[in-house]
Amino acid sequence: MGNRGMEDLIPLINKLQDAFSSIGQSCNLDLPQIAVVGGQSAGKSSVLENFVGRDFLPRGSGIVTRRPLILQLVNSKAEYAEFLHCKGRKFVDFDEVRQEIEAETERLTGSNKGISPIPINLRVYSPNVLNLTLIDLPGMTKVAVGDQPHDIEHQIRDMLLQFITKESCLILAVTPANTDLANSDALKIAKEVDPQGLRTIGVITKLDLMDEGTDARDILENKLLPLRRGYIGVVNRSQKDIDGKKDIRAALAAERKFFLSHPGYRHIAERMGTPHLQKTLNQQLTNHIRDTLPGLRSKLQSQLLSLEKEVEEYKNFRPDDPARKTKALLQMVQQFGVDFEKCIEGSGDQVDTSNLSGGAKINRIFHERFPFELVKMEFDEKELRKEISYAIKNIHGVRTGLFTPDLAFEAIVKKQIIKLKEPCLKCIDLVIQELINTVRQCTNKLGSYPLLKEETERIVTTYVREREGKTKDQVLLLIDIELSYINTNHEDFIGFANAQQRTAANATKKRVMPNQVIRRGWLTINISIMKGGSKDYWFVLTAESLSWYKDEEEKEKKYMLPLDNLKLRDVEKGFMSSKHVFAIFNTEQRNVYKDLRQIELACDTQEDVDSWKASFLRAGVYPEKDQPDSEETINSSDTVSMDPQLERQVETIRNLVDSYIGIANKSIRDLMPKTIMHLMINSAKDFIHSELLAYLYSAGDQGSMMEESAEQAQRRDEMLRMYHALKEALVLIGDISTTTVSVPVPPPVDDNWIAKDPSPPPASRPTAATAPPPGRPPAAFGAPPVPSRPGDPTPGAVPLVPSRPARVPPALPPGIPRRPPHRPTVIRPSEPSLLD
Repeated sequence: MGNRGMEDLIPLINKLQDAFSSIGQSCNLDLPQIAVVGGQSAGKSSVLENFVGRDFLPRGSGIVTRRPLILQLVNSKAEYAEFLHCKGRKFVDFDEVRQEIEAETERLTGSNKGISPIPINLRVYSPNVLNLTLIDLPGMTKVAVGDQPHDIEHQIRDMLLQFITKESCLILAVTPANTDLANSDALKIAKEVDPQGLRTIGVITKLDLMDEGTDARDILENKLLPLRRGYIGVVNRSQKDIDGKKDIRAALAAERKFFLSHPGYRHIAERMGTPHLQKTLNQQLTNHIRDTLPGLRSKLQSQLLSLEKEVEEYKNFRPDDPARKTKALLQMVQQFGVDFEKCIEGSGDQVDTSNLSGGAKINRIFHERFPFELVKMEFDEKELRKEISYAIKNIHGVRTGLFTPDLAFEAIVKKQIIKLKEPCLKCIDLVIQELINTVRQCTNKLGSYPLLKEETERIVTTYVREREGKTKDQVLLLIDIELSYINTNHEDFIGFANAQQRTAANATKKRVMPNQVIRRGWLTINISIMKGGSKDYWFVLTAESLSWYKDEEEKEKKYMLPLDNLKLRDVEKGFMSSKHVFAIFNTEQRNVYKDLRQIELACDTQEDVDSWKASFLRAGVYPEKDQPDSEETINSSDTVSMDPQLERQVETIRNLVDSYIGIANKSIRDLMPKTIMHLMINSAKDFIHSELLAYLYSAGDQGSMMEESAEQAQRRDEMLRMYHALKEALVLIGDISTTTVSVPVPPPVDDNWIAKDPSPPPASRPTAATAPPPGRPPAAFGAPPVPSRPGDPTPGAVPLVPSRPARVPPALPPGIPRRPPHRPTVIRPSEPSLLD
């Protein structure tokens, strides 16, 4: 070719393919290439061997090509082959090339005729080839044979589509001439991805095997199923020739003789055959690469920019450098401390929008879960009154008391305060679990150094467990302090006079304003299938009632349930259900909804259930208490037979106890989060910032601790190789772009003659003066017909850029008109064209 820059285009793409194949990635780049597709035994492998002039591809029955073969042909004085996976080894014997292809195929796919999309890269240097790169793909099949997978047809189809759907891929559709072109597997799949026929080149094989008296002239002249790039016919060696080791040079000579002697093909013989096909593919791939270079360059640049920041820290990376390990250890520990603090205190960057974690979950434990646990242990009214009456009677002894004893009040209050220990310790356990989860979440970023991650997690978790004991001791101490002195002079305590005036109903009054909306949200009402099945509704909880609507617009109300005499009850999750359930029931055994004694409400998570329970507590709906034992139930009859004076004393102490327990609960609810934050969470943060590094240094050898994982080392190497491959590719493309001389497409010829006589006489062969030359295609897939002119490689093909450089005409004297740049030429039979 005349343009040196154009000649370098195909080797450029070969280098890019090698660079990206060697790192096992494609960089998401669509490199310009030619993919060879066709049915089994269509002659694909024979066409490629004819290009090289050697037998080097595996042969046999069924699927022979089971992995894509990227075949890079390079024009060179010496003749040898190289595999990308056998770097440095030159194959001079092409029988060894075939054996290596078979061995490499079986290494990944086994011997069961399975397939793999991972390509084999083969480069062939030869003086008999033009620069060309093709991808030989497995032949399409319909039925699984032997022990092939039953879906082998779909596997092969998916593999082919991976290559040919890319706009940068030319499709070499190989079809045997002895089958109906309308049933061609190659053309069918090519038309799916290239409906306009802009990227498809047709190859017709086995022309010598057609029935006597028939030919493929209409196909080769691009009349039957037109393609913009046309069709080229070839004649491969028969199986007998292959078995007899017929020389490929002799086969090419026989192919040439066949086209020249066949009456249906001799007029297009110069546009047929393997040499012309190779030359055409070289020209079209070169032009295709040139057209796609700008887009390829922009993709390379964007990928390079995305890698710049990550590669920066790897450029001067030395894994065994002690200074690097020390620096990395300091940075990792510092980053771990920052991440832990962000998880606890909250941060605006990298916010998790799907789940609560860290500080947000601990906040929910403090202000929703813990208050709910406190209310759950609230005393049962009947049981409390019975205890108060027993206490009053036991204090009076054999005497009949005239006054209400304050010792009974103290005894009952202390008993209730002791019950606070259980929910307080449970709250600490929940916070501990969340802290450990947060530590594990933050150590995930240390995954590059497995030993460091493991040691950091162990040290911090051990410290948190140590603080757990101290925190529990402190909380128990707070409760003991509450027990040590009952402060009846507290400003919120109602006092003896007010207690006598209150009634039991006042003790259970609402804590919120009437009609105040406490919560809105979606809940599922679990109802048996016989009664309509479960349905989702939009619920609105106020201080007075629970209502549910069809949707969140709250226009269509389904039901309103008053909260009087309602209680909460836990319900076990169903075997087939993924939702968490709780129930509402009426303490007076009345129906709650329609004919249901209780309604079951379901949420997606346990956290939602706890949150709804806390909202019901604000509305004055409390959890169900355990029923008293049978013996206690019998003894409870004693409380019924109280005399009026004892009943008044019980009511007074009941009101006093309720008032004081409210004060104690309020104090504990305030002090618990403060104690946990001070003794556990803040202490853990201080430990990570100030002492973790010292513990890591004393834990063992820092060198072994900072050994990076094998996955990290592989990732770093791949990143650097990718980075250098991209940089090298951009340099290569830059050099090609600056040295390539672009030749403009010649102007179209005058096509007025087409209108004069659009079709040849049916009885005789058309002449050049009255009809278009043989091979003139009609409109291809909706495209206008392209006139023929000297230099066209294929009738009806898209005009190719000539390989010779443009000639600059000499300057003419003033006044002499310049001749038009191109004059329409009529091709006469006696004037053979460049291709005839």
